[in-house]
Amino acid sequence: MISVAIVGSGPYALSLAAHLNPLGVDFRVFGPCMEAWDKHMPPRMFLKSDGFASDLYAPGDGYRLEDYCAEYGVPYAPVCPPVKRTTFVDYGMEFQRRLVPQLEQTMIVRVSQIPGGFELETAEGELVKARRVVLAVGISHFPYLPKVLSGLSREAVSHTFHHSDFLKFRGKHVLVIGGGASAVNASVALNEDGAETELMARASKISFHDRSPDFRPLLDRIANPRSVIGLGWRSKMAVDLPLVFHAMPEKLRHRVVKRHLGPAPGWFSRDGFEGHVTPHLGCELQEVTEAGSKVRVRYTDANGSTREMLTDHVVAGTGFQPFLKSLKFLDAKLADKVRTAAATPDLDSNFESSVPGLHMTGLASANNFGPMCRFACGAKFTAKRLSAHLGRVAKRDPKRVALQPKLTVAGGYTPEPERELETVSR
Repeated sequence: MISVAIVGSGPYALSLAAHLNPLGVDFRVFGPCMEAWDKHMPPRMFLKSDGFASDLYAPGDGYRLEDYCAEYGVPYAPVCPPVKRTTFVDYGMEFQRRLVPQLEQTMIVRVSQIPGGFELETAEGELVKARRVVLAVGISHFPYLPKVLSGLSREAVSHTFHHSDFLKFRGKHVLVIGGGASAVNASVALNEDGAETELMARASKISFHDRSPDFRPLLDRIANPRSVIGLGWRSKMAVDLPLVFHAMPEKLRHRVVKRHLGPAPGWFSRDGFEGHVTPHLGCELQEVTEAGSKVRVRYTDANGSTREMLTDHVVAGTGFQPFLKSLKFLDAKLADKVRTAAATPDLDSNFESSVPGLHMTGLASANNFGPMCRFACGAKFTAKRLSAHLGRVAKRDPKRVALQPKLTVAGGYTPEPERELETVSR
């Protein structure tokens, strides 16, 4: 039985694994590398986060996006221009190759509880036993469809997460639902791929994210400090004080995560949207039904009038919700033991659920540690804190196997176990 199994292979999983390597914790990590970013987002998409806020994290100097770009001759700036999705994917894969070479690129299809820990089953049928499990699954299991869009066939309604490109909709009429980044990115990509595209949202306007200024006067920098999730003291405190956030009353935490940094497409998507995608704003969906090969959408417009539209397909850009019930690979008996708040996992200060040994990170932890955990940049705090905790637990465990040898990985980075233990314990 190994000490830790990490389920996931995106920024949170890779950053945690990179931090565990020098601690000598015996662990395994599972998943197709960067799959959500590689297979489930439009190919020409840009990240909303600036370059300095788009790193994966390793101990010491690590291997930053800036390092990757300098090595491979890729344009980079800490603030503007935006980071290409393809650049971020390539960087993540190189990070994995250098710092997490032991990644097993297979899916975990079941996690259940057994005496002394957990049993995981891979897609190939291998059974893995671990004393602790970290679920670092990102957004992959959490696409959200509102009730009015649920229960329809995939031919009629799909979520933005179900697509890597929209070429199959060339020449078709497609309605995108939503007013945030996912919806606007999808509508721009649909238009560029040859679909007749319209967008419908409850909001009265599309609130495009502001471009980060290259230079700001001192007083502005004091009044609105920059953080990895944006400008302003609220964002900075959310990044710098996640444990303070964790100690706040539950209802307040949930309210802050829901309201802070609401739906806002990146500034760079405005040119591809305005004048190219037909918007219907201030609208409310009433009913969506299949009508032969078409989809009938009944809605109220901004004036309160009821209208109908026939379309070939509806794409839901309705975001992601970390509902525990969405983790279908969790054994039902195990899932029933996990305490939730508003249907999302309730975690302690070490990302541990009410089931001892079961940890959750990323979007699933946002209601516990703040809006930072809705973004890849939250992996820094998560990896440092959780790796330190798992290292201490593994060191105390009398049943643990011998520590893994010091790992030397591609690129010349050789972690020093003792030095890192001192670093994370401070």
